[in-house]
Amino acid sequence: MDEILVIGGGLAGCEAALQISKRGIKVKLYEMKPVKYSPAHSNEDLAEIVCSNSFKSNLLTNACGLLKEELRRLGGELIPIADSVSIPSGQALAVDREKFAEKVTEAVENNKNIEVIRKEITGIPKDKIVIIATGPLTSEDLSKKIIELTGKNKLFFYDAAAPIVEKDSIDMNIAFYGNRYEQERSLDESIEDWIARKKNCDEDKNSGYINLPMNKEEYEKFVYELINAEVVTLHDFEKKEIFEGCMPIEIMAKRGIDTLRFGPLKPVGFTDIRTGKRPYAVIQLRQDNTEGNLFNIVGFQTNLKYGEQKRVFSLIPGLENAKFAKYGVMHRNTFINSPDCLDSTYNMKKNRNIFFAGQITGVEGYVESIASGFVAGINACTLFNIYNELDKYNNEIIEKEYESRKIVFSKETVIGALSNYISVPKENFQPMNANFGILPELPNKIKDKKERYGKLAERSLEKIKIKI
Repeated sequence: MDEILVIGGGLAGCEAALQISKRGIKVKLYEMKPVKYSPAHSNEDLAEIVCSNSFKSNLLTNACGLLKEELRRLGGELIPIADSVSIPSGQALAVDREKFAEKVTEAVENNKNIEVIRKEITGIPKDKIVIIATGPLTSEDLSKKIIELTGKNKLFFYDAAAPIVEKDSIDMNIAFYGNRYEQERSLDESIEDWIARKKNCDEDKNSGYINLPMNKEEYEKFVYELINAEVVTLHDFEKKEIFEGCMPIEIMAKRGIDTLRFGPLKPVGFTDIRTGKRPYAVIQLRQDNTEGNLFNIVGFQTNLKYGEQKRVFSLIPGLENAKFAKYGVMHRNTFINSPDCLDSTYNMKKNRNIFFAGQITGVEGYVESIASGFVAGINACTLFNIYNELDKYNNEIIEKEYESRKIVFSKETVIGALSNYISVPKENFQPMNANFGILPELPNKIKDKKERYGKLAERSLEKIKIKI
């Protein structure tokens, strides 16, 4: 064998290709854009991110933050690129999505070991090592081949993206900058002093968040209009499952009048600049690009019709004259029944030549997709080397060699726990984000959550010290 094929130029595919290339192996990376676009994509660059510009928390006491640090220490390629184009976002890693895609595309296309081929792949080669990283919107023809390959009906749920507004259209007489808790008025501070301090606080302006407070009347009117607004009908599919981690705000609101106030609109840690008191609810807008002229509405993933988004979201105090740079959209997210098909290296149990990576495996989230591409990429190299060391291909020998040499990460790390989650048989398999619940418990129980997560992080980073 002289090369490895990677199908799909998203986060997982690009990470896999870069890992393979730096081990001196040639890669052909197939990406169907710009020949063909999925319903959710519009940028011809590789590694386009759609739903949000946030890679979530950087804190080690957060599972996704820990996963990012694991990848940094293991030599992951995409997280350092994300770090290099980060924009203010408090304790989270948020990126300028266009600059991120540009930098990843540049890293891949300028790599001498990677050939990028812009065409749609409708079949799966049988005589090559292949990583299928086609993401949540795999084309119909390739989807049929994957169904044949896995022997299972394809599973899917619906994912959604939040709208983006232009900063200049936000009423800053109502809105205010600041991270949660950091801008809350102290009990011994007068409202006049607090307003004066906040109006002149450059640190708050660099927080990456704009906050929009609501009183009870404004909140209840907004919720009423939200739950009665028109949504886009999803004609193509009968089964309309929604992923909890990306729940459309209109569906969330229908669960009860206070659901949003205990979710994405929770007011804890804020002071309303109009009253000097904690608001009834707060909408947060997070900076979406380096220039700071675009902000996405945090937690506002939606399937409302575009006209309804303009009408309903303009009811939010401060967004009465909002200009929408991009409206929210819902799209299908496809995944295979990985526990039946894959092992903990994302390699098919019954077809060693084929690996899967990304959200199609049931890992949910940007960093999780990158992690799966990392694991699939380094293990595809292991298999490639085994093939090239053998004079004759013998499935029994290949299987034995691969089992002894494949790189499996400890379940006490987040990267290993995710690999384990998608490969251990279970009923009602559903996509999974990075979270501490999938890691083994500590030997000694610790009641304090922050301390417990800290100890889990320490254990993980100790386990991650391996040579690959």
